[in-house]
This record gives sequence, C-alpha cells and structure tokens, in this order.
Amino acid sequence: MLIFFSFFCPVCALLCVQPKPHTAVTIAVSSRTLFNMVEERKVWEQEGLERYVSYQQEHEEQPLKPGAAFPFVKALMTVNTRLRELYPEGEELFDIVLMTNNHAQVGVRLINSINHYDLLIERFCMTGGKSPIGYLKAYMTNLYLSKDSDKVQEAIEAGIAAATMFTPDMETELSETQLRVAFDGDAVLFSDESEIIVKQHGLDTFFEHERKNENKPLAQGPLKCFLEALGKLQKKFYAKNERLNCPIRTYLVTARSAASSGARVLKTLRSWGLEIDEALFLAGAPKGPLLQKIRPHIFFDDQMFHIEGAKELGTIAAHVPYGIGQKYHKGKLIEQLAKKS
Repeated sequence: MLIFFSFFCPVCALLCVQPKPHTAVTIAVSSRTLFNMVEERKVWEQEGLERYVSYQQEHEEQPLKPGAAFPFVKALMTVNTRLRELYPEGEELFDIVLMTNNHAQVGVRLINSINHYDLLIERFCMTGGKSPIGYLKAYMTNLYLSKDSDKVQEAIEAGIAAATMFTPDMETELSETQLRVAFDGDAVLFSDESEIIVKQHGLDTFFEHERKNENKPLAQGPLKCFLEALGKLQKKFYAKNERLNCPIRTYLVTARSAASSGARVLKTLRSWGLEIDEALFLAGAPKGPLLQKIRPHIFFDDQMFHIEGAKELGTIAAHVPYGIGQKYHKGKLIEQLAKKS
C-alpha cells in the first residue's frame, strides 16, 4: 500500500505565489541590465556567437555578477514580500520578466545566477539573436530596461515605457526596505511640449507660457503610466494604514523653478489623480548632488548630461530617449556641435 503525505508550508506558499500578468506591474529587464556581462560581451564581440555560447556553457556553475538593474529588482521583490504579508491572496504585485536576445543554450547560466541570488524570476523570453521588443506587449510590460539604446528607442516608439540603464561610476549603499524611484518631469512623466519652448524660444518665453497655461494639464510623457502603476501599489499600503511605512517612495527631480513654472506640474499630477512623495525643483542646478542624498534605486531622465552627472556621483540612472532633448547636449544642438568639431 502506498501512503502519500502532503505537507503545507505557509512560508513557501507565500514565496511561490506567482503574480498574474493581467493584474501585475510587469517589469521586463534584459540580461545585461540584471547582470554584469561585460566580459561575456567581449567574448561575443571579439570571438563570435559560437564561442560566446560555449563560454557561457563552460561557466554555467559560475554566477554572473550583479548589474545596474540588480538593486532595483531586489527592491521590487521587497515590495512584493510586504504586499503578500498584507494581502496573502492578492494578485497586484511586481512581475519581473527576463527579456533577452540570448540563445536558449545560455539559459542555464542565467537560471543558475537567478537562483544563486534568490531572485523570484519565473518568466523568461530568450529570442535567439532576434529583437525581443515585439514580445513586450504580449508580456503586458509596464516598464522595459535594457543596455541597448536602439531597443529602448524601439520600445518607446511602440508606446512602452522604457529606458537605457547605466552603471554608476561608484557604488552607493541603497535602502533594503524601501523602493525609491526618481523621475525627471518634462519628456519623462510629461510630454516635451514645454521643453520645446525652452529650446526654441528661451526661458522668458517658457515662463510666460507656463503662467498662461498653469491650469491646463501637460500631456503625458512615456513614463507617466509607470508612475501610475507605482501609485496603484502604494494605495494598497495606504488602505492598510501603512502610508508612513510604505515600501515605495517616489520623487520628482526637475530642473524647473518652483515659483515660475512649478504650479503647472503639480496641478497636472493632481488632474491625473497621481501623487508624488517628494517634489524637488532645482531651478537649473545640477541634479547629481541631490540624487546622492535620495539614493534612488533608479533615476529616469531624458537628457544625457543629467544622466552623466548622476552616475558620476553613484546614482543608478536610466536614459529615456524621448522628445526634443535628444537633439541637444548641454543646451546646444548636437548638429551644430558636430559641425564645429
């Protein structure tokens, strides 16, 4: 006679419940953002695909080192743990998907690395050398992070929130209990309509335009929907009287001036029904030193000189290639700079 014993472990059940794609906030990360694959990339570039695949198989038992998105992913998992404690049957969670153009033969090393760091990532998309962008909508992606700027641009054009991640120049100790996300305003949360006026007509015209349109909400930018998704999860904590102990904190870090152009921004967020935990108006001052105090797990900006300034001081920064700012560097047209050089 065969006797079967069934054991129920509440802790295991808590950890193993998978978020449902239609209710989850889905974050798709590439393998090169989750892990540091600089050496592996060199093998691929210098010795070709076949040697790269062999190299990965030869090192399957050697975990890959953490990459730029690793702390962000760990922070997402921390939020999930808190949500499961408050809502054991809840399905509104972060769902992390590994989205990579790696070949399936490399998958074993990726799986071993994920298990080594106790990352709960069950959904993979390995496209064997083809662009994975076409799968983002099928995976119901809320945010896509990659090291490949071309793929990020392709995702933005497809209407998906996306950013190119950069590794900071030095390590910074980040919160292990709270996910901190910092956003630029124009061309990130909002459209680039106001930024176009700054670039083409100067600050005086911009200030006048913002005063006249103070009560007219700005159009949404590429990452508005991600802030909305974060806010939806924050409200789950507020409903349990956990506002002061919420493991998600959001920041607006903008070069705008508060008195002359800040009201429209705040009123736009209000019109959308969205909250931001901290709003920091820098009036053109560098963002790097302030971000150094915030220590976000990720900071989104549309202009590379802000990204460069942030990562120089240890901030994990992600570039959003959207809007008129892509044609400028430090306030000057890139085409004009190229002609002078």
